[in-house]
Amino acid sequence: MAKTSQSNMSSWLKQPGVLAALPASLFLLIGFAGPLLLVVAYSFMPSKTFTLLQAPTIENYSSIISDSYYISFFWSLAMALTTVVLLFIICYPIAYGMAKLFNKWANLVTALIAVPILISENIRLFGWVLILLKNGVFDGSMQSLFGLSISGLLFTVPAITLGLVYVYLPFMLFPLVIGISMVPETLKEAASDLGATRWQIFREIELPLSMPGLMIGGILTFVLVLGSLAEAKILGGQAIVMIADDIESAFTFAQNWPKGSALSVLLIALSGIIVFLLFRRVDLDRVIGRR
Repeated sequence: MAKTSQSNMSSWLKQPGVLAALPASLFLLIGFAGPLLLVVAYSFMPSKTFTLLQAPTIENYSSIISDSYYISFFWSLAMALTTVVLLFIICYPIAYGMAKLFNKWANLVTALIAVPILISENIRLFGWVLILLKNGVFDGSMQSLFGLSISGLLFTVPAITLGLVYVYLPFMLFPLVIGISMVPETLKEAASDLGATRWQIFREIELPLSMPGLMIGGILTFVLVLGSLAEAKILGGQAIVMIADDIESAFTFAQNWPKGSALSVLLIALSGIIVFLLFRRVDLDRVIGRR
């Protein structure tokens, strides 16, 4: 029996597909799994140690509640959920137009939305700082045109939300375009012939059938916002502290790698659980066109 298993394993390893995938598999194992395992290992080391040669402990996890890190987790979750909802409201009409209405202009709209991605995120966010700053572009224009001073826009939660919506809009928009393009026009025409209203067609046909694109865009946006850092620091100042900021502080200013590792592990676990639960509702074979 053992010889048969060894023979099957040997023949499997000699298959061309396995051999071709071996370099990429080793790269992922060393470049992804290796650092992740180190982070997990460090999370069980005593506070403010820089070696793995210490007795494991769970003090880094138990102190997260007592040190009020749950507040940062709450803000990250709240901002991620808010961003996903706002982006759905903003992106769905644009995605519908790109998939169904714009025709030859869809490529131009796609380019206009995609080009800012080529510019550094920090540069774009500092552009918003100049717009929202007191006596900046917006406030100065309102004073010159209408004599109104609208200051206090920067370093607020709405400013952070604006930055998150602006930066992560493409990650919601493009999956939505794919999802909406999967909705057959014949179904909508049949529903209209049977007397369905425009709202009924949207609620019972368009939205359910475009749900794979919405789910993928929502997952991408949610996970990215959950680990975002620059938006809260540049546009928010100290208005709120998100969990990525606490992780950065633990690894840099506090020089507490085990605490930063514990927070990172919890953030990864939270993101993984959410992605796992949501992906169970997405038919990936249908999204990529296998059926």
